[in-house]
Amino acid sequence: MSNTATEQQHVSMFEAVLARFDKAAELLNVSPFTREILRNPKRINIVSLPVQMDDGTVKVFQGYRVVHSTVLGPSKGGIRYALDVDLDEVQALSAWMTFKCAIAALPYGGAKGGICVNPRELSTGELERLTRAYTRALSDVFGVDKDIPAPDMGTGKREMAWIVDEFEKVVGHSEPGVVTGKPKTLGGSRGREEATGRGVMIASLEAMKKIGMDKRASTAAVQGFGNVGKNAAKLLAEKGIKVVAVSDHTAAYYNPTGLDLNKISEHVAKNGGVLKGYNLPGVSEISNHELLTLDVDLLVPAATANVINADIAKDIKAKLIVEGANGPTTADADPILHEKGITVVPDVLANGGGVTVSYFEWVQNRLGHYWTTEEVNSKHDESMKLAFQNVWDNAQQFKTTLRIGAYITALKKLDKGIEYRGRF
Repeated sequence: MSNTATEQQHVSMFEAVLARFDKAAELLNVSPFTREILRNPKRINIVSLPVQMDDGTVKVFQGYRVVHSTVLGPSKGGIRYALDVDLDEVQALSAWMTFKCAIAALPYGGAKGGICVNPRELSTGELERLTRAYTRALSDVFGVDKDIPAPDMGTGKREMAWIVDEFEKVVGHSEPGVVTGKPKTLGGSRGREEATGRGVMIASLEAMKKIGMDKRASTAAVQGFGNVGKNAAKLLAEKGIKVVAVSDHTAAYYNPTGLDLNKISEHVAKNGGVLKGYNLPGVSEISNHELLTLDVDLLVPAATANVINADIAKDIKAKLIVEGANGPTTADADPILHEKGITVVPDVLANGGGVTVSYFEWVQNRLGHYWTTEEVNSKHDESMKLAFQNVWDNAQQFKTTLRIGAYITALKKLDKGIEYRGRF
């Protein structure tokens, strides 16, 4: 294992969140009272989940749900299934959700959940039993007006369907708004699956306008070809941006004349959800390091956390980075990118499209009335553009980066919310 990889493992995601938070709080001169409240999650839940495996044995999995804040409303955040899920990561992601919801002007606080598991190693039956065990263990935490989960890495609409079904069995009545990202048949919203990638596309176009980049003369590299990366890449290409490189955890591919994203998607669908093995004339396989440092105009890290560290940042050639993943840039890389004049649209702004449409789904569930795809996309785009402008204006006003501008945007709302609620 390389030194870089080892260092990445020891980067505390929660400390990285607090480092950015502290800088924004200093610039905004936020009260010590507000700072202390927001530096500490409101509630931490750690649960042991015994699951009977298909061979009859019982395996116990570790599950987490961290509610960071409910100052602005019920907590909202996804559930991820991955082997590297731990308390530090879940705390960081829950805090990011607090800021993300405030930036998007949603009436939510932040939360996040996860289970330490490799979902690819479990059968469908084992995954269902695990998901239902997690739901039962946290049924006192979840609720349409309390804490509303959603999909994240390793989960999707199938798992959300299991959660809403199990939760309704526990409470004894229908409550579709307890989770978002559900199948449309069970009250899911149109446009939800593409929403995070769509938000990345909108954020990219808004940033390009601000810094004077011509989208039709621009190239892009997208790291990650899951739900976010795939949709972001396709939508960017539809807007005239030439996507020359994509990757996932198995492989990275590059074609300077542009990639056929539909053919790549077909390959991934036929190949068990992975890129490896894609082979067409003009397409060369590269490393993920090479993808991150390609001579492109736009770089979209949409895979995992801490991929752009100080060493990588020195070699990045892109003029614009739009963060599709949560926490792809380490705190020590920020000043390097800033000094190089690279504009970074931070995760808490750029990937806010998912929670925005999750909010629309929650609203539709409560109304019992459902919008068309066009209505959802129109409302989403308007919300993302407004959030981008607010962040841009705060960054300009405080003469700082878009990342700190985003935290300032959130802190303005959170500080007022805490002030109005009073000291307790």
